[in-house]
Amino acid sequence: MFTKFSFSLYFLVGLFTTTVLVSCQQTSAVTKDSGAESAKGTALAVTTADETGLDKMAYVKGGTLKTIDHETREPREFTIKPFYIDKNLVTVADYAAFTKATGYVTEAQRFGNSTVFDFKTGEWIMKNGAYYLYPFGIDQPKADPHHPVTQVSWNDAVAYANYKKKRLPKAAEWEWAAKSGGESDAVYAWGNAMQEGNSFKANFWQGEFPNSNTKEDGFLTTSPIGYFGANPLGLFDMGGNVWQWTSDRVAPTLEEAQSDTSTRIVTKGGSFLCDPEVCHGFKVNGKSSSTAETGMVHTGFRCVKDAQ
Repeated sequence: MFTKFSFSLYFLVGLFTTTVLVSCQQTSAVTKDSGAESAKGTALAVTTADETGLDKMAYVKGGTLKTIDHETREPREFTIKPFYIDKNLVTVADYAAFTKATGYVTEAQRFGNSTVFDFKTGEWIMKNGAYYLYPFGIDQPKADPHHPVTQVSWNDAVAYANYKKKRLPKAAEWEWAAKSGGESDAVYAWGNAMQEGNSFKANFWQGEFPNSNTKEDGFLTTSPIGYFGANPLGLFDMGGNVWQWTSDRVAPTLEEAQSDTSTRIVTKGGSFLCDPEVCHGFKVNGKSSSTAETGMVHTGFRCVKDAQ
């Protein structure tokens, strides 16, 4: 049986949308249900972690988020309750410890392949053997344990969050945290510029996507967590490096639905593959989306926890 992996990038300079669809051979049966029950079903043997991990999280006060809808350009408001959010993205080491403790097997491992960006051709491909420890394939270098984990589907991320007694953030919560709990009106989580002098504020594509990347920020792919500094709330990588899963679901666009009618899950933050001239996902209200079983080389996550 074949499974379609798809994702969308919403460019906030205008309303242009592009969709990439890749088909791969599925090596084991996996449900197409994108809900939390599906994610729980893949981790029936998973035990729960004892630690709360609040020392590695930041408290975010509640309030009212006022934002602009990325499609309609109309203003929207969300009431945000207080919560805690991970200061850093989940790392390769964090996820490896989870799989070692629980025996959890990611969807990319069960499929036998995952989605990789080919820098030589400038195209997305399905790469056999790619999974979170070898995000570009087993013929490429192993993932750095201090870099954000990638090649984890939304279902994989939910399984990790459940184990940690946490959850994935709502898109509005993520944006509220990027705005330092409503204290900032800046374009990005760190301010209004991608670069200050010779200092880059995030890991993103320099050059002309997809033909050339000058790597002026020092990285072609992912960077170590926290490398580019924190926002005023103390959160790292709230823009660039990797897209981040949320819990929000969206319907496919008319174009997407022609080939795959699956519900999408919203991602936030942009990634190392985002060229500001093409994809400006780094903006606090920027977003993309992917299907729940999709693992990609530029997508990771962080968790949140309700404040009691």
